[in-house]
Amino acid sequence: MDELEVLKKEWQSREQEFPRLSSKEIYPMLLRKSSSLVKWIFYISIAELVLWTSLAFVAPESSKQINEAMGLKGTLTTVSIIGYVITIVFIILFYKNYRSIKVTDSIKNLMRNILRTRKTVQYFVYYNIGAAIVLLTYTNIFYYSKKETLYETFAKYSEDYAAIPAETFTDYFFLIQIVVGAAFVLLLVLFYYLVYGLLLRRLKRNYRELKKIEV
Repeated sequence: MDELEVLKKEWQSREQEFPRLSSKEIYPMLLRKSSSLVKWIFYISIAELVLWTSLAFVAPESSKQINEAMGLKGTLTTVSIIGYVITIVFIILFYKNYRSIKVTDSIKNLMRNILRTRKTVQYFVYYNIGAAIVLLTYTNIFYYSKKETLYETFAKYSEDYAAIPAETFTDYFFLIQIVVGAAFVLLLVLFYYLVYGLLLRRLKRNYRELKKIEV
């Protein structure tokens, strides 16, 4: 439980003997809490970028070879570069939001900066989830449009696939793609809800407290 919540409980239970804090005394607490939350958003976004970059390096070599043989390597490389650039832009925005909140000198400005930070995080989450859905959809449509080539490519890299009839392979391949893709998107949504969602809810609570003392 943080210090502000402790004080609020004290106000309710010992209202007569515990001195009521003024808005000037509450504001620095909310400022520190908000600054800390935005700093965590900044750190987590960097960790997320490092994670996705690391996963790209540990991807199976056979997967890279198949994408290259299918003609997808260039497209996926371009998409990855664009994704990294956009993510870095968001990280810069998170850092700017953190710096803005850290040096905020009034309740009104702090409230404005909290709202701006919440919008930036929401756009970041919407972008990542949307980009994942679009990329998975595009990849599957591309594979489906070249399913004969897809089967031949997999059969080339593994005798196990060569022993499976083309039609059976295609059915199972796209079934697995859909299930794995849906599971990935759901895990992504859950991650953002648990991590960024928690931070945003706390920022929203700070905003409401600031609104009370602004009146």
